[in-house]
Amino acid sequence: MLSALAADHVQRPRNRGRFEGYSHYGVGGTVGEGPATQIWLLVEAGMIRRAAYETHGCPSSIAAASLLCTLITGREFARAQTLTAEELLIVLQGLPEGKGMFANLAVDALRSARPEASHD
Repeated sequence: MLSALAADHVQRPRNRGRFEGYSHYGVGGTVGEGPATQIWLLVEAGMIRRAAYETHGCPSSIAAASLLCTLITGREFARAQTLTAEELLIVLQGLPEGKGMFANLAVDALRSARPEASHD
């Protein structure tokens, strides 16, 4: 069962979908080959000004990616990349049994985020 916070992010996802003008892109998992989370960031002067995600749609993956993007917006990019899946799970107040991997995918996407020319 999802915590009230996680359920809220599933019912009202924040920051969903790629946006124009992103500067960084990362992915956790392999898109099209099972669960995956993609993340787009706008990083200016070392700060994350905007963060957005796409995931395959499982409630736990939506909760993890939505909350992650909310947490890192306005934070220093280098510091945000030190966030661990365990810390994300603490803030989420856990995920259902067997669903913790979705916190890992969200964090992996953040940690793999590298500068990329916007395709928009």
